[in-house]
Amino acid sequence: MSVTALRDWNLVDGDTFVTKEGFIFNVFGYEHPANRVFAFLKYIPANFKDLFNVGFLERTWNYGQIKLFRAEKLYTAQNYQTFLKTFRQNFPNYVYYCPFREKKVISAPLSAIDKVYVPRDCLHTLSKLEKRDGLQALTLDFIDLLSSESGISFEDFGVHGSVALGMHSPKSDIDIVVYSSKNFRKLEQTVNRLVEAKQLSFQANNRLDALRRFKGRYKNRVFMYNAVRKLEEVHSKYGLHKYSLINHVTFTCSVRDDSEAMFRPAIYNIENYVPTDQSSRLSEEKMPKFAVSMIGCYRNVARRSDRMKVSGMLEQVKNLETGEIFHQVVVGTGTSEEESICPL
Repeated sequence: MSVTALRDWNLVDGDTFVTKEGFIFNVFGYEHPANRVFAFLKYIPANFKDLFNVGFLERTWNYGQIKLFRAEKLYTAQNYQTFLKTFRQNFPNYVYYCPFREKKVISAPLSAIDKVYVPRDCLHTLSKLEKRDGLQALTLDFIDLLSSESGISFEDFGVHGSVALGMHSPKSDIDIVVYSSKNFRKLEQTVNRLVEAKQLSFQANNRLDALRRFKGRYKNRVFMYNAVRKLEEVHSKYGLHKYSLINHVTFTCSVRDDSEAMFRPAIYNIENYVPTDQSSRLSEEKMPKFAVSMIGCYRNVARRSDRMKVSGMLEQVKNLETGEIFHQVVVGTGTSEEESICPL
């Protein structure tokens, strides 16, 4: 599939890259240090599997000649800390101390990256292929349907997952992205309409899936769709803010604005903070303006005026250019399994 040159790469959340050791990562978020990429580990080459003390799926993947394994649970705090420890001991160049969060995180240096796969570029390449297998053809048919029914330009879609990397099997899912919040909301309405018309069906493995309604079946094949910011929707940059953790809080709140809730990180502008225990009581100056989820499964689970229960880390955010200070609650700090968003 299409490989994007590093020099042409405007990295955004969800882009995929393969390192020289054969690790496959997905880019996380939109703020990155110079010459480095914040990312989470998706696939591990077989020759490094025993270094990672986590449970693995039985299924394997093949990227060229490389046999790959995937952790059974990708997004738990325990697994993240295990990954961090393994990289620190065996591949220290993948560990980066972030001075703005004052902690060590997984981050790949650009010099370690071998190939980059951008969903939009992968779709363009797929559309130009003269010979396609069944899943590639079905993926194109699905995006053509969504584009024509929604009025969203074909160029504002992208292909993600194993199809994008050319390592899919006949049982793989259709994993796509749409660029911009406006297009995502438009696509959401279109998918709902196509489900009502019985051209698609929803599939939910849990309550969060049912709330997000991002997963379903097209011609008996599982599909998923998510949102990626266009470059003009990226309003911050690495090093603009300093983040200081305060304490764990649990509370209920109302969603004031959901216009950035479909992205990763998912940002919910909140109000009407009500603590659920004594330790979560806050002074007025520490009232959080946002609930921010670093965990993808909490994207788009609540809408404006909905109430939700949040368990996460309160942190102070300081704009280093203006001196402005505000507070937010982060879900998915990688330090505790007790962080979540639960719509009420």
